Amino acid sequence: MNRACILLAGVAMVSVGVARANEKLVELSKDNGNWVMNGRTYEAQNYSPLTQISTSNVKNLRVAWSFSDGVLNGHEGAPLVVNGMMYIQSPFPNRTFALNLDNPGRIVWENNPKQSSAARSVACCDVVNRGLAYWPGDDTTAPLLFKNLLDGHLVAMDAKTGKTVWKIENNDIRVGSTLTGAPYVVKDEVLTGSSGAELGVRGYITAYDVHTGAQKWRAYATGSDESMLIGKNFNITNPQYGTSDLGLETWQDNGWKIGGGTNWGWYAYDPQENLIYYGSGNPSPWNATMRPGDNKWTMTIFGRDADTGMAKFGYQKTPHDEWDYAGVDVMMLSEQRDKNGKLRKLLTHPDRNGIVYTLDRTNGDLVSANKIDDTVNWVRHVDMKTGIPVRDPEYATYMDHKARGVCPAAMGYHNQGFDSYDPQKQRFMLGANHLCMDWEPFMLPYRAGQFFVGATLSIYPGPKGNRQTGEGSGQIKSYDAITGKMSWSKMERFAVWGGTMSTAGNLVFYGTLDGFIKARDSRTGELLWKFKLPSGVVGNPITFEHKGVQYVAIYYGVGGWPGVGLVFDLTDPSAGLGAVGAFKEMAHYTQQGGGVMVFSLNGKGPYDDVNLGEYEN
Repeated sequence: MNRACILLAGVAMVSVGVARANEKLVELSKDNGNWVMNGRTYEAQNYSPLTQISTSNVKNLRVAWSFSDGVLNGHEGAPLVVNGMMYIQSPFPNRTFALNLDNPGRIVWENNPKQSSAARSVACCDVVNRGLAYWPGDDTTAPLLFKNLLDGHLVAMDAKTGKTVWKIENNDIRVGSTLTGAPYVVKDEVLTGSSGAELGVRGYITAYDVHTGAQKWRAYATGSDESMLIGKNFNITNPQYGTSDLGLETWQDNGWKIGGGTNWGWYAYDPQENLIYYGSGNPSPWNATMRPGDNKWTMTIFGRDADTGMAKFGYQKTPHDEWDYAGVDVMMLSEQRDKNGKLRKLLTHPDRNGIVYTLDRTNGDLVSANKIDDTVNWVRHVDMKTGIPVRDPEYATYMDHKARGVCPAAMGYHNQGFDSYDPQKQRFMLGANHLCMDWEPFMLPYRAGQFFVGATLSIYPGPKGNRQTGEGSGQIKSYDAITGKMSWSKMERFAVWGGTMSTAGNLVFYGTLDGFIKARDSRTGELLWKFKLPSGVVGNPITFEHKGVQYVAIYYGVGGWPGVGLVFDLTDPSAGLGAVGAFKEMAHYTQQGGGVMVFSLNGKGPYDDVNLGEYEN
């Protein structure tokens, strides 16, 4: 697969200092002045212990400074902050900017890559990018930043200068395989996934050496056990989930070769277990009649050894998916006592299919599986012994039948938003969708590089929203994974697509598609503050401290799947895989834009010094 040349810049492969580099990244993530990875720490809790901004004073938040990156498409993910620098990543053409927090009005460096514009035509749902990854360097190699390009390349950049150190092809856009997710650094590896299940791509996750870009391992989502890195001890604790040879046997003929299962979402990592966690996406095509069987191992939560990629466990949430409930959503790690009082290492994952799953992350035991909202109807409940969803046949999809009122819609009751966990309250703050749909499948042939979906969708707000006006398609919730109860739930005009960020100041921050950043009391859900941004939000907030001041930052720039109509100027309600009809009212509230907005109490920041950055003759 390594057809693109690796551009080496005097970098040698080394093993010395690997453990030290990983420990350094852990320490950097604990520093309140940093936000060094998506989710802030390897636990992916998107939580900050900062308390300078609290429920008592959040109403005084004001803009401290802002930055426009000059790109209009959907800005998913969040910036990184490392040692006084902010690193900003744009959607296609995937420009990267470095700003010094002492004087953010001056661009320290920009990396503006050249890539094939053909990638735009095969990108499923806008040309988004979910962010960067940082590696702190070792004795021989300077700190690096990693980014994915839409045309399938993974790029390593010198964090100090922005210069490209190496570049390697991970995906082949000729078959419709793109890169929209954020890379992820563990030890001396950088991990990246793949996109393009809507074009019949076979998904995989790959680990590369940070120093050289050499491939260390690759694990596919479908196919032989050997290609999937599944060994004899896979699911040894939970054989009811399935064990060997199912990546072939649960597909008809050679359907697994174009079977989807891409992972363009998020990762988490447990250094003690040395396991990385992520979800594989939907099977291909969407028309389930064309692919009989469970279609393993799409729609699966994986726990894999970080060094070898070997799968320790895999739990398939939606066997034989009929609704495009791609399972790539955020994985948040916590330690909590289960219903029997046993302290356990947990993984919690709000899924597109409307279920919030909690697993024991050491072995894959299913601890809880609860509905995000009581209007979820495709499934009656999840059998806790087998892990299999008990479906309601009324909402099944099959040829010569139009399924009506399926909840959730293909967009899910949750999607790519990076949510948060408050360890003090032991509550997950969920940004959710409230969308249902009608689904009508059709047959189509597979052609490499062309869309391979096979379904026409009509998407609209769920029962708690207003289908006539197209509003009431979002929710914000506080969830207890042990009891399965929601502490509180609030409706939003549109889907809360970008996720949440929680703080020890009893606050939960999030952005909205109609262009607000909001703060609620995380204990009660009470709305305490909001600010109108230049464009709608599909990214998630972060917070950090710099020179004694706590800041909150968020990308603005509407897009992603909800913004397809705005991005591509579409009007047919079924266009954009149903997005145009689902968000028909959004154009009355926001338009495209792109950048980052940074807030602090009373707007305190570097430009309190009015002479900062002034030209002196």
